Order: sequence, then C-alpha cells, then structure tokens
Amino acid sequence: MPPHSAADENDDLDGLPPPEPVHYAEQSLLGALLMEPHRLDEIGPLDPDHFSNHTHGELFRAMRSAPAPDTEQHRTSPAWLNTVLDTARPHALGLTASYLHTLIQICPWPQHAATYARMIRADHARRSLRIHAERLAQTAVDTTLPHRAKATVQQADALARFLDDLSGRFASHPGSLPRTALPSAPASDTSGEALDEERLLLATTTAYPTETSQMRWLVSEDFALPLHAALWQCLTALIHRGEAVDPITVLWEAQRRSLLAHGITPAGLLALLSTPVGSPEHWGEKVLERALLSRAQSVAVSIAAFTDDPANSPHQLITGSRRALAELTAVRSRWHQATGPATPRTARPARTPAAPRAGPVLRSAPAPVRATR
Repeated sequence: MPPHSAADENDDLDGLPPPEPVHYAEQSLLGALLMEPHRLDEIGPLDPDHFSNHTHGELFRAMRSAPAPDTEQHRTSPAWLNTVLDTARPHALGLTASYLHTLIQICPWPQHAATYARMIRADHARRSLRIHAERLAQTAVDTTLPHRAKATVQQADALARFLDDLSGRFASHPGSLPRTALPSAPASDTSGEALDEERLLLATTTAYPTETSQMRWLVSEDFALPLHAALWQCLTALIHRGEAVDPITVLWEAQRRSLLAHGITPAGLLALLSTPVGSPEHWGEKVLERALLSRAQSVAVSIAAFTDDPANSPHQLITGSRRALAELTAVRSRWHQATGPATPRTARPARTPAAPRAGPVLRSAPAPVRATR
C-alpha cells in the first residue's frame, strides 16, 4: 500500500482520535471510483449517507450524479474529475483537487471496490444500530413524555423493523452469536415513588386477595426491591394454596421463608401490609410499567455494547440484538395483557335440541263415544 499522504497527516492532528478502519475503506473506494468510474455499477447498493465522513459522502453523491465518462477519454482527460469536484464542492467545504489525487494514491487495488463498499455498508449498519439503541434508552428514561411506556414500546418496534431490514441485506453465517462481554445492567428504579408503589401493591393485595387472581401478568422479577419481590411470592403462594390472607398470615409465611432476617421486623412488616390504598390492579400496572422501562434500558445497553465491539460482524450484531430484544418482548407482552382492554366473553351459542330417536308411532286413543238415548 502507498505511504500515507497529507490526508492521513491531517487525521493525526493533536487532540483528535485516530481514524477508524472504515475511514481508509472509504478513501480506497473513492480512489478506485475516481480511477475507474465504471466500477460504480459493481459495488452494489450504496448511499452517500452510508459514509461516516460527510465529505466522502458528498463526493460519492457527485460521482453518482455525473454522467459516466468514456473509458479511453477518462485515461487522458481530467474532465470527469473536474465535474465531480465542482458538483461536490458546494456541499463539502474544503474539498480540493489535491485531495482527489490523494484518494487515487491511497487506493491499493481498484478491483477491490466492491469489497470496500461492503465494508462501508457493514460499518454503517453498526452505527445505525447504535443510534437505534440510544433512542430506545433515551425514550425509556424521558420523564417528559406523557406516555413513556407506549413510546418505549414504539421505539422497540422501530428497532425490530431495522433488524429485519438488516437481515435482508447481510447473509447469515455460522458462529453468529457475539462474544462481547456485556456490561452490568442499569440499576433498577429504587426511587421513593417506585418503592411506595410496591408497598401499596403489597398492602392492597393483602386487603383484597381475591382481586389478585387475574394478575398473572405480574411476576416477582418485576419488583425493584428484592424484599418486596419475596413478599409478593409469599402473597401469591397463600392465594394459590387457598389459605387465609391477612397481615398475620403473610407475616407467618415470611417467617417460614426466612425474610425477617433481611432488614424488616415483624412490626415493620405488619405496618407495611396494613395501609391499603386503591386496588391491586392499579399498583400492579405501575410496578410492571417500571419493569418494562428498566428492561428497555438494559436491552439498549447490551445492544450498544455489541456495536462498540468492532469484532462483531453485521450478522452477529443482528443475532445478538434480536436475542436481547426478546427479553423486552416477554415483558411487554405481559404489559399489554395488563393494560389492554379486557376481552369480552363471547356468549356460547344456544344448543339445538337433539333430534328425537326413531321409535314406534304412538297412536292416540279414540275419543269416547257418548251414549245416545
């Protein structure tokens, strides 16, 4: 490969991070196309927005818009290069003719233009997936949204559609699971409001246990505080066994499960369970909604970690992101079950009476004849 020129020296200015490998792939592709414009038809689907460098994208856009030159004429005349430069310069300030010559010098093999284009598409997919993950995380924590859970679910749907689109552009291959070490999941929301909602759920469930029979959409993993999750298990166990439910029976069940040794006294537990407000369904939906938002943040962190690992291929990014998104899908399905309209019970159709079995014909008895005088 030719030695780096002024373009590379400008990339190594003090205080600037070194260029990514895709930067050199973009330069090599543009250099190949400047030398041999007919290879524009060989590189496959590629858009100016796929380039990480704005100037490179505008230069590629200009190549696409300028009529292809005659091959023999292009070898002896810079007319097409001047046309491309004049077309791109208004949209890429600082672009010079010398940089076009630099691109030509950097390109090692014009015959590899299609390979350089695949590299650019792969890196664009990684960057775009990162943007989708960031949007999901930002939506899940945006308290200014009037319906934050619904907006988060919509953003997850947009991410899923993007993954479907990527899967159609990049072929699958064996060993598709990413090996990236995932960071720790974001901490659950343990704010005072969140914990109060969990306490009120436990208290109202203790007061109205029969209303909890339809709340199978809530599980202990949805609670932010482990103690509250364990107490929910105590309540659901008593309800499932058909036993009496009140603060004393829950206290006894908590003792059987060794919960009183984890930061709560019997008096404290009785006080927690003796202040019901509202209905279990209301507070259960609140707890589940927070679990949904927390899981969305965790999924976004995992996908972002996949995109930060340059060793992951596009298909590995797709597979790992889909697996992470499946964890959110499981929670959102329960959230839809809890918040969706109740399905009305359809009336059973009236059963038509069975046809009488065939039997002997019953003859009516003759009417009595009145005697005449």
